[in-house]
Amino acid sequence: MATHWTLGCDANDPHRVGGFWALALGYVAEPGYDDPDGASIVDPDGRGPAIGFLRVPEGKTAKNRMHIDIRVAGEPPWDMASREELIRAKVAVLAAAGGTVLREERYDEHLGHVVMLDPEGNEFCVA
Repeated sequence: MATHWTLGCDANDPHRVGGFWALALGYVAEPGYDDPDGASIVDPDGRGPAIGFLRVPEGKTAKNRMHIDIRVAGEPPWDMASREELIRAKVAVLAAAGGTVLREERYDEHLGHVVMLDPEGNEFCVA
């Protein structure tokens, strides 16, 4: 049996970045978690890990050593045109919510993934 775990994240504004990631992942605020210096989001279906965000005084100073890949296209085999539409649609939603597009990566002639930053500058990919 797998171990239940939580991803812990440092943040300047835990509620803002927690809200961004809730939107990105289809998560919700953890019921009963009420802390002005922290936020926690959970999978409403109870399958994925919780993600906690705690306020820290220092800002981000280097590239993430670990990041989240949002896999909106599901698992292969893919219809590459439909996959690209799903990726671009999610990127547009996340950019409107405060994310920043850094670059697109291609697999031959097809869009592979889009590298983005969350509102606090943490890298992640949409694939």
